[in-house]
Amino acid sequence: MFPTLLDIGFLHLRTYGACMAVGVLLCWTLAEKLSGRKDMGNLLMGLTISGIIGSRAAYVIEHWKSEFASRPLDIVRIDQGGLMFYGGLILAVIVFFAWCIAKKERPLALADLIATLVPLGHACGRIGCFFYGCCYGRLSDSALAVSFPMHSPAWYEQVSSGLIAPDAARSLPVLPTQLFEAAALLVFFAVLLWVYLRWRRHTAGLYMIGYGVLRFGLEYLRGDPRAAVGPFSISQTISFATIALGAAFIAYGKFARHNR
Repeated sequence: MFPTLLDIGFLHLRTYGACMAVGVLLCWTLAEKLSGRKDMGNLLMGLTISGIIGSRAAYVIEHWKSEFASRPLDIVRIDQGGLMFYGGLILAVIVFFAWCIAKKERPLALADLIATLVPLGHACGRIGCFFYGCCYGRLSDSALAVSFPMHSPAWYEQVSSGLIAPDAARSLPVLPTQLFEAAALLVFFAVLLWVYLRWRRHTAGLYMIGYGVLRFGLEYLRGDPRAAVGPFSISQTISFATIALGAAFIAYGKFARHNR
């Protein structure tokens, strides 16, 4: 855990924010290179901002009673972590289609490009999660398990649950699900990039299906508090919709190209 990258009095830089910034810059650079366009900046900035707002809004809604009901001013403290990826994805998709309508762009081709790059930026964000200590996994005695220091999210949760004493120096070992997801997303990015460079299509649908499956499975390894919808977490429930939407995207793409 390494939450603060730089602190020299007038400059306080969180590692979480720095990782997100690196992800945005990488995606921005690759988007311009792959598209051959120099006007992608406004779109990507809009998607980034909407993604952060949507992610924070979803996290606040999910954790309102436990974290924000008594401290509503903390809603704006995104530098301390607390983003729910699916919330950001939903709002970013809405903004994306609104932008395409306003600019009279073809959404399918552009969606394939953006979706190819999302796992790369997301992987950088998950590395930031690990440095901050959020989105941690279940208790484990595995050799891969890690212990987070005092005052980390895992430590606070285990203290409140009575698993460790308030003066414990570290949390009990938990699975580093942040790194598991980051590694899986980098592999996923490589696969999508290969598909995009070869066919220039279907990656938006493949992304939604692939990430839906990945996130559904990873949720079983998560140990942080999760809102539930019946037997599933809220993220698993959204994963069902994401997978279905991805299949619809591919079907529509095939239909649209067949009927040109």
